[in-house]
Amino acid sequence: FQLPSDSFKYLGWCDIEEHGVRGNQLHCPRVREGPSEEELFFRKEEHTLKKRKQVTDAEKWEKRLQENWENCAELNLSFQDLGDLYQVENFKRILRRLIRVEKLWLVDNSLTDLSAIRLPRCRELNVNKNHFTSFKQLPKIPQIQHLSLAENNISTLSGISDFRHTPLESLVLKRNPCEFQERYRQLVFSNLPNLKMLDGIPKLPEDCSPPDVRFFYKMCAIL
Repeated sequence: FQLPSDSFKYLGWCDIEEHGVRGNQLHCPRVREGPSEEELFFRKEEHTLKKRKQVTDAEKWEKRLQENWENCAELNLSFQDLGDLYQVENFKRILRRLIRVEKLWLVDNSLTDLSAIRLPRCRELNVNKNHFTSFKQLPKIPQIQHLSLAENNISTLSGISDFRHTPLESLVLKRNPCEFQERYRQLVFSNLPNLKMLDGIPKLPEDCSPPDVRFFYKMCAIL
């Protein structure tokens, strides 16, 4: 039997009548969007179609204005449990509209590639606990200052030099395979000379330049 609340389970806050809450007033919204008509029919939930087909273009535009993602300065879209394709597409739709966001958290969303997304004003980005394998898969973040990538699957430092021309000050790569690379800290700082902190540890004198390999060739072991 259908519960009284079933007809509302795919509705967002914009669909609720008589309130004026806008997207830039929400710090931790849930990314939900109803599945396609075909998917609803497959799930035997076509009873929700009637309400959908009644939405006019004017109402769609009003909903877009109420979402107001363009004016969000700080937003937490973590732990979204993006299990269906329609949720992923809606998630990326929101990201594309975040043209003024400065602080953004996208923790634990099973993300693999956001290279098509541009966040022109983002200064702080947290994408911990996702499935990124390369720096090339991150969104375009030209103004980034603080970037956290802990617990992803980045195995090499290839592409890290793309951040050389950004104001990046702190970077977190804890619990990525690249952390076990030989001379890891020295390689990061040599690629990012303006970086001040790596994995929560300030830049140390020994991080400033890679060791002189020729020195080791001149050494010999006396047994």
